[in-house]
Amino acid sequence: MVGRACTFEMAEGRPCRAAPLRTEPFCFWHSPDTAEEQAEARRLGGLHRRKKRTLATIYGFNGLRSVEDHQALLETLTIETMGLENSIARNRTVAGFLGIGAKLLEVGDLATRVEQLEAIRAREKPAPDFGELE
Repeated sequence: MVGRACTFEMAEGRPCRAAPLRTEPFCFWHSPDTAEEQAEARRLGGLHRRKKRTLATIYGFNGLRSVEDHQALLETLTIETMGLENSIARNRTVAGFLGIGAKLLEVGDLATRVEQLEAIRAREKPAPDFGELE
């Protein structure tokens, strides 16, 4: 049924608008029949958030928003993988990391060069604007 929505009304009076369960007028989060599953989902969500914070602290992981962030994580993964028992799978994984690392170095180098060129261009006197030619 296209267009169905949960019939639960929020405290401020607006409807939930989530997709309802097939046989009920409520969504998973508002159905009284899914209380146990809701509690388990909330528990797992909390565990996931704690695990994420713990791993970020242990490995110094701050996200993947820059080339440096990617390089730092790749370095950690490589160190952890190198600590495993020597095997063909481990060596293939490390070889893959080397290829990714080389690409990250290339991207980082190109980004630095672009920044340098933009800085040079910004220092140069802008060309005169003669307006549009008729």
